[in-house]
Amino acid sequence: MTEGLLYTFRRCPYAMRARIALAAAEFEPEVREIVLARKPESFLALSPKGTVPVMRTREGRVLEESLDIVYMALETRDPRGWMATARQYGSVADELIANNDGTFKRHLDRYKYTTRYDDADRDSEYREACACLQPLEDRVASHGHLLSDAESVADVTIWPFVRQFANVEPDKFAARFPGLERWRQQWQVDPLVTAIMKKVPEWQPDAEPVGFGATYGLTRH
Repeated sequence: MTEGLLYTFRRCPYAMRARIALAAAEFEPEVREIVLARKPESFLALSPKGTVPVMRTREGRVLEESLDIVYMALETRDPRGWMATARQYGSVADELIANNDGTFKRHLDRYKYTTRYDDADRDSEYREACACLQPLEDRVASHGHLLSDAESVADVTIWPFVRQFANVEPDKFAARFPGLERWRQQWQVDPLVTAIMKKVPEWQPDAEPVGFGATYGLTRH
């Protein structure tokens, strides 16, 4: 029996972190990879706001925010101790994630997609984004990961956005943030990450249901 239904889009950083958490927790929802330019009616019926990821749990609850999916998965099963590590540091993980999803994401979007915003100046947005990243650089330089020498939920939820920023000007990023570049590369080759970044076909309404593990080639214990 599948553990619900997941609508996702491969390159969306919000969807990435949800898939990483679901992979770590060995959840088995049916997966529907969609293209945002062609949003299926069934997707919009489930979540009219039309953004990914969206998950309907086995119990019928609809989760429309990526962090809700992350925490639901890892609070159910946390074999790599990501939530346990975060709890050791009180509210630090929550603060890092909030800064990532708020101020940093705003400047990231305006840096990467400058032409979409009338008020965006690329150099200015780059400087502001770097100011947001500097505390993370200091943390990984000291600890290896964002909280400590152990992985945590902060790492897996923030990594997709740092990846997106780095991909705009990779050499410039690596020179400016050597610690974050090492950290980014470590996650880039993590087996869970390489699995959930696999290219899969766009879902079609007449397609047979496919589970999470089968979709991404994950071996289940």
